[in-house]
Amino acid sequence: MNKLHISAPGRICLFGEHQDYLHLPIIAAAISKRLYVDGSFRKDKLINIELPDLNSTESFILEGEIPYTVERDYLRSCVNILIREGFTFSKGFDVTMRGEIPINAGTSSSSAMIIAWINFLAQMSDQKKILDAKEIANLGYKAEVLEFGEPGGMMDHYSTSVGGAIWLDPFPEIQLEAMHPKLGSFILGNSQEPKDTKFILARVKKGVINIVNDLKKKNSEFSLQKIRYEEFDRYTDELNQEQLELMQGTIRNRDITFEARQVLLTEPLNHHRVGRLMNEHQKVLRDVLRISTPKIDKMIDAALNAGAFGAKINGSGGGGCMFAYAPENSEKVLEAVKAIAPESWIVNVDDGTRTEESA
Repeated sequence: MNKLHISAPGRICLFGEHQDYLHLPIIAAAISKRLYVDGSFRKDKLINIELPDLNSTESFILEGEIPYTVERDYLRSCVNILIREGFTFSKGFDVTMRGEIPINAGTSSSSAMIIAWINFLAQMSDQKKILDAKEIANLGYKAEVLEFGEPGGMMDHYSTSVGGAIWLDPFPEIQLEAMHPKLGSFILGNSQEPKDTKFILARVKKGVINIVNDLKKKNSEFSLQKIRYEEFDRYTDELNQEQLELMQGTIRNRDITFEARQVLLTEPLNHHRVGRLMNEHQKVLRDVLRISTPKIDKMIDAALNAGAFGAKINGSGGGGCMFAYAPENSEKVLEAVKAIAPESWIVNVDDGTRTEESA
């Protein structure tokens, strides 16, 4: 094998935004917008990567631990993680990475790149190993989150590696369930508003974790996994109004996610109920976590008015993408969203990372 063509999908978070890093469950789905890694061996130990979507290139030598040259240097960290796992590379590669996934827009373009790159590297290594999708996800999490001390969870890596619709519950240990609901089409709309994922994740995550830690000091049995929404009334003297709303919003999102799981596992699928739960989720994300924006709210309203069953912001928020569930009238919903955000598409649930037949 001298050439290899690998791809990985973007993802949408159906339910559970801002939950996986709190050890609460999520439901996510891979989408039919993909990133492609095409590469072949060189005779030396140079890795040369063309990134036409970014109008840039990356080059480095395969000699021991590779030093990082920029913040979040994922292309190098993937190689380093694999080397630490015992992979070896006698030859370098000429590689092209290009994709259809909106960049820095909440649809996991960076995780798709990492997952596809790890899949490529493992197969092109001296060991020529085809990794299980879960192994690739775990390695991707190490390369993106643990290596750089970032605040994200594992949703993106499992979604883009495993594919389809998944239930991921990280507590008390990782439980991954492949779901097979007969979902219809989605409209993905890119607001093209810049977003600062690290800032938003850190603000929301830090806010909730600080409150949880304070409550655990006073009650060692306090648990985000077990507490009921109504029980927060007992903490009105210990939390200010903003803290109370943040915690209640987090628990409401948790409960919506569990309810959505039951809906998605029930046949025939109740498409309207799926949409209503998305709308409830969006209300919390907009009004309590405050991660939506006026433009995204406008895109969501346009989609719902055009016949979408439900819609919500996607990803960490503060900009980026939204999506609408439109198993009916998808073209009409697409046009309504495109009138506000021209970069909008019809997408469907798709496979995880895979070897492509051709470039």
